[in-house]
Amino acid sequence: MNRLAMPAETKCAPIDGGQGVSYKTTARASRHHRREGAGVTRWVMTGIALTFLALFLLVPLVAVFSQAFSKGAGFYFEALADADARAAIALTLTVAVIAVPLNIAFGLAASWAIAKFEFPGRALLTTLIDLPFSVSPVIAGVVYVLLFGTQGWLGPWLEAHNLQIVFAVPGIVLVTIFVTFPFVARELIPLMQAQGKEEEEAARVLGASGWQIWRRVTLPNVKWGLLYGVILCNARAMGEFGAVSVVSGHIRGMTNTMPLHVEVLYNDYNAAAAFAVASLLALLALATLAVKLFAERRLKSDGAGRTHR
Repeated sequence: MNRLAMPAETKCAPIDGGQGVSYKTTARASRHHRREGAGVTRWVMTGIALTFLALFLLVPLVAVFSQAFSKGAGFYFEALADADARAAIALTLTVAVIAVPLNIAFGLAASWAIAKFEFPGRALLTTLIDLPFSVSPVIAGVVYVLLFGTQGWLGPWLEAHNLQIVFAVPGIVLVTIFVTFPFVARELIPLMQAQGKEEEEAARVLGASGWQIWRRVTLPNVKWGLLYGVILCNARAMGEFGAVSVVSGHIRGMTNTMPLHVEVLYNDYNAAAAFAVASLLALLALATLAVKLFAERRLKSDGAGRTHR
């Protein structure tokens, strides 16, 4: 029989006088080795990721709670019940309650306008939304001091009308709004753009008013993306340090938020009390992470549902 006419999967020419090796067996062995190599690489990369996660996230988190309870549970709750600590917690919640709804209103309006309409200055508006991401929070705080401070542009007018922005709650609220307002808008803009305008246009053809379209079509379609943006906005509002530190004045019991109060306690060598207050921020971070994962899953499931529809 002509050797060239033999099937490719039977036998190759003998090597060193040994038995012929099957091409199929060789291919299977090659695929097996590749799978083994991929498995080893996957385990190595997973181990590196878990090690990084443990060193930079889990270990600091454990250290915060261990230091917070280093003097016992009684001291922990006493530190949280301190008047200055309660004032810092109340101020942090107040700032978040004011800043987050305003950012929700701005984010919904801006994302709806940018994603659903074409108008002059649309690209400029999108760029301005990203401005807080490119400006240091400390610089943002300094800008507010130069604008509303005693020696600032509006300082004499504010002083003449007995109004105080810097070193008071209004200044803290303003800088918090500035550093947090991109979160809702930047989450909703790509979501609305991906959804398109077909449903809104169909509702308009059927005779729905603008408010009805917004309330019954647009808003339900972005509810989980909106929740995702609100979670991030609220976490940043409660944890902001740089900009708030510049405009607050560090007045105990009046203008210290929780992050600033932690710094004050730590500088006073009261580490256990500082970590006790910091543990509340850590719990906030864990709760934020849990709600964020829930929102991500619902957002993905809604996206998959719209794809198969």
